[in-house]
Amino acid sequence: MKTQSRAYRPTLAVKIGVSRQVVIPKRIHDQLGLEPGDYLEVELDGDRVVLTPKALIEKRLAEGLEDMRKGRVRGPFRSVPALVRSLRKARKPRTS
Repeated sequence: MKTQSRAYRPTLAVKIGVSRQVVIPKRIHDQLGLEPGDYLEVELDGDRVVLTPKALIEKRLAEGLEDMRKGRVRGPFRSVPALVRSLRKARKPRTS
């Protein structure tokens, strides 16, 4: 009886374009939550090319600025107790 060391994963073939571009299949793109402008780290692992999504600081900074514009942040605070008081005021009352 033969056993396989890896779980079965269907593979997809993609074509390298004229300017070395590779299109990531939509299903994989969606599963990873990729968006235009996202960065991928490219590594060579033996004879394989490995693409790994990377969250860069600029993207997180843009998300933080968007939160500020939409009023989803509080502060700055002079102390930790001031922060805790603000959080308690903002907390929604529980309904049983």
